[in-house]
Amino acid sequence: MINLQKNNIDIGNYIVDWYLHAGRQDLPWRNNISPYRVWISEIMLQQTQVKTVIPYYKRFLRKFPTLDSLMVATEDEIIALWSGLGFYRRAKNIFKAKEKIRLELNGKFPKDFEELKLLPGIGESTAGAIMSIAYKKSYPILDANVKRVLSRFAKVKETSLSKRDKKLWEISSNVTPKSDIFEYTQGIMDLGATICTTKDPNCLQCPLNEICASSYNVEAPKKISKVVKIKPVRELDFTLAYTNKHILLFKRNQETFWEGLWLPSEDPKSHNIYNSKSVKQHNVNVHHKLTHLDLNLNINLLSYNNIFKVKTNAEHCWIKKTQIDSFGMPAPIKKIISTL
Repeated sequence: MINLQKNNIDIGNYIVDWYLHAGRQDLPWRNNISPYRVWISEIMLQQTQVKTVIPYYKRFLRKFPTLDSLMVATEDEIIALWSGLGFYRRAKNIFKAKEKIRLELNGKFPKDFEELKLLPGIGESTAGAIMSIAYKKSYPILDANVKRVLSRFAKVKETSLSKRDKKLWEISSNVTPKSDIFEYTQGIMDLGATICTTKDPNCLQCPLNEICASSYNVEAPKKISKVVKIKPVRELDFTLAYTNKHILLFKRNQETFWEGLWLPSEDPKSHNIYNSKSVKQHNVNVHHKLTHLDLNLNINLLSYNNIFKVKTNAEHCWIKKTQIDSFGMPAPIKKIISTL
């Protein structure tokens, strides 16, 4: 492993120069920079690729262009804009964070690193990115792309996750420059995303190829010592009541996946859905993958001539088909509704 201090290696200038002529400076969150816009982009980019995030980010900013506009948003409005992006807890964290800003910070976005970390959904790396990009203050970051760049650059060999991350934070802190921090932070993230990729890294185009310990000889990823878990499979049965113009959905308030989203009934007898006679019935089976779980969805579709009252304390609503984009719901459910 390279000793950065002993060899007096400064990678900041290499990355800054590369970013200025080859970085992705056209990404939407790299224009009209503000702490608010950086925050939203960084939360969306957690565990999600740039190309997937771009349309969601643009749509979110069209609806809520400023922090002030977000202050009046409901949780449902935020989750609705998230539909299809996955990892919905991020959307719920945006709502919780904006409420904390509204109620405890007088509607002002934090300018302090430690205050940022107190907001739901913001950890060390996200706080560092916001400080570096929005406020141009020198703070290290360590997202997945940066981890890959630095672990190869310094040839980090630790196989324990905790030891590896500790070493990488140390390296990130050592190499983060005091100046040009905006360009450096964007550059090292871009470098990992476009050049120093997981498979087939392009060492020829890498600005660090003359000083990188792994240059032109990137080793296959070491197996990290962790327990390999087999993905469980969950069977879910839903009953979806609908008319020509409306869909009956229930808000899921269980603390589990899809929490806070609108779904068909999971308990049709309790919800008295069968009390009204349907005019048409058919079943749809869908297989849907989550990061930690595989879902087999069995959906019983019941068509009715008219909407009816549902006697239940569960939060529910007959939603107009034309308004489904205003409600947060899982992608497979929304796709089925769009065909009715």
